[in-house]
Amino acid sequence: MQFPRFHQLLAGFVMLLATLGLGYGVEQSSFTRIICCYGVFFFVYVWQVNRVKQADLAYWLGVAIVLRLALVGAFPALSDDIYRFVWDGRLWLAGHNPFDHLPVWYLQAGHELPGLNQALFSKLNSPEYYTIYPPVAQGLFAFSSWLSPDSVRGAAVIMQVFLLLMEVGTIFLLLALLREWGLPASSALWYALNPLIIVEVVGNLHFEGAMIFFLLLGGWLLLRWRRRGGWSFAASAGAMALAVASKLLPLLFFPFLIRRLGWKRSFGYFAILGIVLILSWVPLLSSSFVENFSSSVNLYFQQFEFNGSLYYVVRWVGYQISGFNLIRFVGPVLAALVFVAITGRALQERASESWAELPGRWLFAIGIYLFCATTVHPWYTALPLVLCVFTPYRWPVVWSGMILLTYINYSYSEYYENLWLVGLEYIVVLLWGSWEFWQQRRTA
Repeated sequence: MQFPRFHQLLAGFVMLLATLGLGYGVEQSSFTRIICCYGVFFFVYVWQVNRVKQADLAYWLGVAIVLRLALVGAFPALSDDIYRFVWDGRLWLAGHNPFDHLPVWYLQAGHELPGLNQALFSKLNSPEYYTIYPPVAQGLFAFSSWLSPDSVRGAAVIMQVFLLLMEVGTIFLLLALLREWGLPASSALWYALNPLIIVEVVGNLHFEGAMIFFLLLGGWLLLRWRRRGGWSFAASAGAMALAVASKLLPLLFFPFLIRRLGWKRSFGYFAILGIVLILSWVPLLSSSFVENFSSSVNLYFQQFEFNGSLYYVVRWVGYQISGFNLIRFVGPVLAALVFVAITGRALQERASESWAELPGRWLFAIGIYLFCATTVHPWYTALPLVLCVFTPYRWPVVWSGMILLTYINYSYSEYYENLWLVGLEYIVVLLWGSWEFWQQRRTA
């Protein structure tokens, strides 16, 4: 490692200032501050990563970790999910399953529990819905509430430390996988230094950070098994199960493993994965679990709307034809379209498919899913962003820059979704992605 040059030191300092500006004393409604801090950070990030050399890598990886450390202790102000995290954690400590009842049930006479009061209930962003968070998240909620039973801020810091460790592990796994596939190690910085990842994962406690770590760990263990055999096969399946137990999205990727593993090995791999996954869900099971959890999942596809792309176009057409919102029908239809597209692409795979092409297939899968989704929050772009590191495509990087425009919705006196900015966001991303696809086709 060579001593960083002045412009690199200055760039790192600017990134730190922007990180502090986005993490401390900010609110969801502070759009001007958010977009200014983020815009400066994003510009410096793209400028530095595009010109980074191998000798500079250690410095920038150090900066990436320091920026995450700087947010440990910052209260997650750009998301109010923390209150539901603590609510669920305190339920576990009291011996109750968060999937059994709606939050309001615990405010009724005879159902009161320590720490679950009107003050905390009033801060929940979805008190009328059953919890949706899977086992890894629930385990951390309970652990954090156990260590900090009386303080929301204390529980938040514990979760931040956990996600910080996940992120550090992800950075090392990125380097290992890039080396395995003969790709430039500096490509890891597209993820490691990305301001959206730094702010939304550690700063605002989004469990994409845990999901990505376990997903990459599962991939790395699979490659290790291909070289050496042995226990890595089962360990990889276990890691993939934990990725699903953090967020359900990795389920989209499993069809692309079948041809590469072969049908017989796939059966064993998914059997191990299924057993670990079932065991992780066992503590959550109850007589009403399936019904309540399913109702929350259905709400996601049939009621929630935020920053959609294809769905918003279809919704507009539905309004013209029927005069009302057809989300209850359109949401499931788009979900079925995603399933058909991913399954069809996986069936086209050959037994000789390269493992190095796997991240590209996964990028296709998550891209199709997000462009058909009814709800796309900024942190949802974390998964395509980490996958694009292994490909020549950088449209997820562009998307991570454009999607912060959605925070303008919270700056109005009443919440309002600015569809002009949503349109601008997706036009830029689709044009950039189309240009990259055309460039790759021409090169091929």
